[in-house]
Amino acid sequence: MSSPKDKGVRAIFSTAILCLSFLLAFGLTACQKQGEKETALNETTGKSNASDPSKPAKDTSVALGPGGAVIEVDGAKMTKAQLDAEVNSKLSEIQDKIPAEKLDQVKANIQKGLVEDFVVKTLLNNEVNRLKITATNEEIDSAIEKLKSTLPANMTLEDLMKKNHLTREKMREEIQLGIRINKLISPQIKNLPVPTEKEISDFYKNNQNRFKVPEAVHARHILIAKAPGDSAALLAQKKAKAEGLRKQISAGADFAELARSHSDCPSKSKGGDLGNVTRGQMVKPFEDAVFALKKNQIGPVVETEYGFHVVQALGVRPPKTIAFDEKTKAMISAYLQQQKQQDVFKNMIRSLKEKAKIVSYLS
Repeated sequence: MSSPKDKGVRAIFSTAILCLSFLLAFGLTACQKQGEKETALNETTGKSNASDPSKPAKDTSVALGPGGAVIEVDGAKMTKAQLDAEVNSKLSEIQDKIPAEKLDQVKANIQKGLVEDFVVKTLLNNEVNRLKITATNEEIDSAIEKLKSTLPANMTLEDLMKKNHLTREKMREEIQLGIRINKLISPQIKNLPVPTEKEISDFYKNNQNRFKVPEAVHARHILIAKAPGDSAALLAQKKAKAEGLRKQISAGADFAELARSHSDCPSKSKGGDLGNVTRGQMVKPFEDAVFALKKNQIGPVVETEYGFHVVQALGVRPPKTIAFDEKTKAMISAYLQQQKQQDVFKNMIRSLKEKAKIVSYLS
């Protein structure tokens, strides 16, 4: 499992390589995970960095240094007010998706990550200044055009700036720094040897479990939601409604249309479609009901803590292992090359930290 410190280094490393610090620092996040074929290799490349929920939440309080600082790097300070503002901004985007009992742990992780990002970014900024590394307006304009090409079709650059409370000037500053960092690191990584056939083959053999694609069901459902305090009579009424909808579907009614009209789940906008569901994603009663179905089969109404569900399996995908073909080899090679580059980058950060005066007031 990666530490918040490693995640901070990786994030800024990726920024440098792509010359797009703005996108990487404030970028787009997926709101839902999907269990597709590529998931196995994504797991291999370490994209899952979730903290262990079994560990106790760390104290998120901080002591204060001079001027209300929580961290100082060669005289540059991050204040508690700045840290709190950034933590609250990030929490506001995800708070409704975090169980209350995990909120303190998530907040602690965000806080630690932001402090580490500040340290690494300050060190890099000081180093490119020391070496007088610059970025031209033409280079910045080119990077902005590249950034635009990565945005979803329904999002503009202005939308992204507004979402992250950034002015155009601040955006250009972030991109300028990314270009300068790229110029700093590029000479050290451009001549790294490419992964050998043996390295690629060994990685595949030694990480077989990471190339396994789990069993999945392409499911859709209609939810008749429960509410706290529902009486026995009301619960019976809601279950009867779900049973009635199931009968209509079995008689030929359009599942998607009924989902749009009656479901209490946000998936109703997609006709109840949940995409591919793998084990461990859903509550147990729902999971058991879905994985008991055959393709196109409509199951009996299932009750969960959320309510009553009418479920259907649109497709069933058996478990399998990703083949060691040319596509897989290329993906492994790219990953191993990135790991080598990250090692160079982390060594640079380690060296810069050893030379810097860093004072932390975090408790």
